[in-house]
Amino acid sequence: MQVVELFVESKRRPLGIDVLQPAFGWSFADSQVRLQMQTAYRIIVFDCEEFRRSEMIWDSGQRFSKKNVHILYEGPPLQSRQRYYWKVQVWDTNGQMTESPISWWEMGLLHAADWSATWIARFAEEPLERPALPLLRREFHLNKPVTQARAYICGLGQFELRLNGKKVGDNVLEPGWTNYDKTCLYCVYDVTEQLHEGGNAMGVMLGNGFFHVTGGRYSKFKHSFGTPRCLVQLEITHTDGTQTQILSDRHWDSAPGPILFSCIYGGEDYDANHLQAGWDLPSFTGRHAWQPAVEVQGPAGKLKSQATSPLKVMETSLPVQITQPLPGVYVADFGKNFSGWMNLRVQGPQGAKITMSPAELLKDNGTINQKWTGSPTKFIYTMSGDAEGETWSPRFSYTGFRYVQLEGIVPVDADATSFDSDVPVLIRLEGQMIYPDVNICGNFVSSNTLLNRTHEIINQAIRSNMKSIFTDCPHREKLGWLEQIHLMGPSVAWNYDVEPLFIKTMEDIRDAQLPSGMVPTTAPEYVVFSDQWRCFRDSVSWGATYILTGWNLLQFYGNHGILAEHYEGMKAYIDYLKESSDQLIIHTGLGDWYDVGDNPPGFVQNTPVAHTETAMFYHIVDVFAQIAKILGFSDDASHYEQLRDDINSAFNQAFFDDKTQQYATGSQSSQAMPLVLGLVHEPYKETVLAGLIHDITLRGYHTTAGDIGHRYVLLALSQNGRSDIIYKMSQNTDHPSYGYQIENGATSLTEAWDGPTVGKSQNHFMLGHLEEWLYSGLAGIHYRYCPDFESYKLSIRPPILDDLNEVAADYRLPSGKLRVAWRHNSDDRRLQLEITIPTNCLADVYLPSVSMETLLEGGIPLKDAAAIQEVRLEVGEDGDAVIHLGSGSYLFECDI
Repeated sequence: MQVVELFVESKRRPLGIDVLQPAFGWSFADSQVRLQMQTAYRIIVFDCEEFRRSEMIWDSGQRFSKKNVHILYEGPPLQSRQRYYWKVQVWDTNGQMTESPISWWEMGLLHAADWSATWIARFAEEPLERPALPLLRREFHLNKPVTQARAYICGLGQFELRLNGKKVGDNVLEPGWTNYDKTCLYCVYDVTEQLHEGGNAMGVMLGNGFFHVTGGRYSKFKHSFGTPRCLVQLEITHTDGTQTQILSDRHWDSAPGPILFSCIYGGEDYDANHLQAGWDLPSFTGRHAWQPAVEVQGPAGKLKSQATSPLKVMETSLPVQITQPLPGVYVADFGKNFSGWMNLRVQGPQGAKITMSPAELLKDNGTINQKWTGSPTKFIYTMSGDAEGETWSPRFSYTGFRYVQLEGIVPVDADATSFDSDVPVLIRLEGQMIYPDVNICGNFVSSNTLLNRTHEIINQAIRSNMKSIFTDCPHREKLGWLEQIHLMGPSVAWNYDVEPLFIKTMEDIRDAQLPSGMVPTTAPEYVVFSDQWRCFRDSVSWGATYILTGWNLLQFYGNHGILAEHYEGMKAYIDYLKESSDQLIIHTGLGDWYDVGDNPPGFVQNTPVAHTETAMFYHIVDVFAQIAKILGFSDDASHYEQLRDDINSAFNQAFFDDKTQQYATGSQSSQAMPLVLGLVHEPYKETVLAGLIHDITLRGYHTTAGDIGHRYVLLALSQNGRSDIIYKMSQNTDHPSYGYQIENGATSLTEAWDGPTVGKSQNHFMLGHLEEWLYSGLAGIHYRYCPDFESYKLSIRPPILDDLNEVAADYRLPSGKLRVAWRHNSDDRRLQLEITIPTNCLADVYLPSVSMETLLEGGIPLKDAAAIQEVRLEVGEDGDAVIHLGSGSYLFECDI
């Protein structure tokens, strides 16, 4: 049993941790040895990488436990800036101990007193005319060699840090977006290699971000927490142990920079003639034109180290074609929709302006259509006339697009050797996709092309809307609408390691929560809807994210501490809902937004709002009662269990018809949600399920559900053994279906079921719930962290469908790699099932309607196979075989 990766706060060797009691975890290597289970662990923390010379900070001692995730540090108080080293020893079932490699983490600035720097800006107050974005710089001399250097910086709204002429790192759009009156994130960089003995220079470029939304072009709203400003603390340790600090203060210089306009929505303008060459290098000769920086008041928010994975340019693509729909107008088509920005390589005369206008769709005449993404949005580059050519990409504004309309430039072959000096020429244009540098932890593939394409467009939309928050779309709004996080959370988590982003969601909700306990529909809540549109601000199906994301963090990652940290906030929200309800019925909210009906997509058409909102109210009370029990709040657990039961009674009295035995209007959403959430009383479950199935089949295997209900339609079918119906739904190519979007040119999931033809956003992930079914339904994988078991329990129950020959899914749990792959030949009814269970996990594998006489494992009869813990036959018509497995790789074969 071998430990391969060590995690602190779910990250490998993180810088700048400001959690006072960080959590440890580790994963195990793939092993051919079966039944590998941890029986004990010991965590050792010390202050030096060389263990023999180090001082012990904390020794957990040997603890007899299977736990390998979210084990809290229990040693002496941790110190700001300190790097700590650690390792873990684990014992297996044979009592054999294995030791991990040594890893480390480094603390950030834990206390306000750790900050000696001062907030600085170019102006104390915003000028009447919109200024260029500021540059700030500081030269300094180091008279000793450097052994370690850290830069701690918060630049609002966004910043780019530069040292000695080069950008620090490759992160973009830092720091993450927050409610800046509550929380401001700072970033930590190891800049040891970028400093040297002698003269040095540090520069900061500032952008507006969501801190200062100015308008001027398209913007969803205009709001400002203040003008751009920064706080910088460079801490240097020399080889002799002495230290130097370079702090932001009035001794810095400031000047207008080359970015003349920047809005998080409307684009960015850059004039290369305003760039002062060498401004971020020592011995800059143009310093006389600069003014002293102004010391300003800091934002109201508390400084906190940024814990989410940094945003980076993660993918690049070239245009698949460039057309000329009008004289002097060119349109580059990247062949797929994504979010990010364009990177431009050009050559031409000084002062020439190149305009790039992004869009997701085209008009009939071949020019761009910004109707659904916000107009005008454009990026303008003014050339310096550099004979060697010029390269540019935006810094502080991004958008979602497939097409870029180019004006003021002529595309040419990149291999051309001569150009008309009077006309700017495009040498190269790249599309750069931006999303967090997260670990990809899942992969799905099947023998069905349409399923694979659906998987691709859903993931394209997920990545496009992962930033420092989960956005609804990467252009028109860029807001953190909350419902998609709990509804699509499992789909996202199957593919990407997003625990830090889920944690930030919880923190953003805490900052957004009102004193009444209400959780707004968006967090951070940049747009506050008026009372006239209260349904857009106060909706249970959105606010439920506070409880359900906390619950998912436990189920997916074993994160127990998040529940305790947010317990009172979650409780306050439920109490708010109870007080604002009408005898436990919630009448206001958005309900099953964007469902399918006779009207264009938008407000719910098929299911009463009160039905959906009250069902979700029941759901979060049910979950919260379980949270209270896990945390040991027995009185609260009893209280909320009673409230749950009372809501159940009120819901069924209000929405269930004993005569028709259906809920509300009988729509798919109104039947599916009670089935999945446990609101249907036992005698009626089969009838309600039959009603749901009848409606789906009557409509030619199409859904009518929207943003909220669609996940529950799929869960109701999958949980009741009807994945065959979901598969038929997934194969449709007429409206409404995923196939319709693909057939009509969608390259990322669209906002509406008929998005490519109806319009709206072409890059939303809110309806992508089929992704969850691909893993949990088709591959049949179900997992959850069990606090009592102290590890993960798995259930693998693939549905073997006649029309589908192969499915393979890989997923990396915090413990290690999980794999399920099945294939069958419908002619001879032979099934092969390949399974890998991670170390320290147990699994129940369900084989449908098997012939026990033909059941083999590794080519030999199951009864003779090694390390099979238990086999039993389920009582029932299908006669499923249930095989209890420990870790290891298995290959089952049988007739079905």
